[in-house]
Amino acid sequence: MSPMFGDRHLVVVDLGFGDAGKGATVDWLCSPEADLGVGAVVRFNGGAQAAHNVVADGRHHTFAQFGSGTLAGVPTLLSRHMLVEPIALAAESEQLAALGVPDPLGLLAVDGRALLTTPIHIAANRAREDARGTSRHGSCGRGIGETAWYALENDAPTVADCRAPGVLRAKLDRLAAHYEDLIGPSAHGYESVDALVAMYRDFARAVRITGAEELARIAHTGRLVFEGAQGVLLDEWRGLHPHTTWSTVEPRNARAMIHDIGATAAVLGVTRTYMTRHGAGPLPTEAPLGFPEPHNGTGQYQGAFRQGHLDPILLRYAIDVCGGIDGLVVNHLDVPGTLCAAQAYETPTGRTTELVPGRWRDLDHQQLLTDQLFDATPILAPIETDPAAWLAERLRVPVVLTGHGPDRRDRAVAADSEERAADVGGQGRIGAHVP
Repeated sequence: MSPMFGDRHLVVVDLGFGDAGKGATVDWLCSPEADLGVGAVVRFNGGAQAAHNVVADGRHHTFAQFGSGTLAGVPTLLSRHMLVEPIALAAESEQLAALGVPDPLGLLAVDGRALLTTPIHIAANRAREDARGTSRHGSCGRGIGETAWYALENDAPTVADCRAPGVLRAKLDRLAAHYEDLIGPSAHGYESVDALVAMYRDFARAVRITGAEELARIAHTGRLVFEGAQGVLLDEWRGLHPHTTWSTVEPRNARAMIHDIGATAAVLGVTRTYMTRHGAGPLPTEAPLGFPEPHNGTGQYQGAFRQGHLDPILLRYAIDVCGGIDGLVVNHLDVPGTLCAAQAYETPTGRTTELVPGRWRDLDHQQLLTDQLFDATPILAPIETDPAAWLAERLRVPVVLTGHGPDRRDRAVAADSEERAADVGGQGRIGAHVP
């Protein structure tokens, strides 16, 4: 696999609504079996709402903020694009230590510019979703949207503030006052500001807080794997509005970071052999497939975990808004029976086989796509051949890695991945750039 990518760094994105197997993919890329010389995993979006499941060496962990290479001993950098939740991070560190990871916090570096997600944000998030009732947008209830939204117009707390108790206390006081009316007498309480300042002071002493220079430094230690969270179809500007996350999921921020250190990247798009999503929002091919989901279920704020037939129309859209990708990772090839896929949609305005991207940050266009998909009826047909080969042909992207079960041992390099990559040119990049 390594000759295919040369010395390029790797960016891993989910082409669906999340839960496609990014964690298992990153774990394998970081493993001795892959032998890719990975120096660090860089988290480039999202926050503590991630749930990246890794099963390796008889251990299982659901990664939230630590990079999914941790069980392989690979360090993590939480970049400035992450939303960092220190209390959950401390709990995750304890879980990893119980699995035999020596000094998990010693494997961690955190960019001081990253925003802090606090219990105040979390309480506000849950109170807001409760108030929406049956019109919920879909949320993990982890305060992600409130963290991003508050920071747009306010001097929000950052990781670096954890080293300056006076500055942090003033920011937390203003944050609490801002949300006082929303949270009010709801069931969602949180610790006192004094208690939070004390906890965050301990956090600052326990982790290495870094600056803009850290990315270039760790790039000298080996290849970097940029681990995305959520899925491109949930992207804040490219997803199916309003059922999205407050995070840039597509790889523009990862590409910009890599460009800033004078390096290049290969982007890997991850998908299952069927579609899934949590909670509200369109899922055109939804069907009661009944495939087992040991690590996914109904969440209080996310809602039910849903399944649907494979949808190359949505996947092609995701690839286009990523500006093209270099390779596919196809997981869940072990599901039983004959799989089906959407060939087209029947809509009130006629039959369509594509979703046309709009301009970046055009939420009116994204709402139109959402409305179109709610009214779409898929035209399904069985996949009569190997699903990975079928996807490679349909999406015009080489498959480079496949997953045939939950364990690291269930990953396999696609036999002809290098030949297919050669067919699409020196860098392997396909798909139109979308500004």
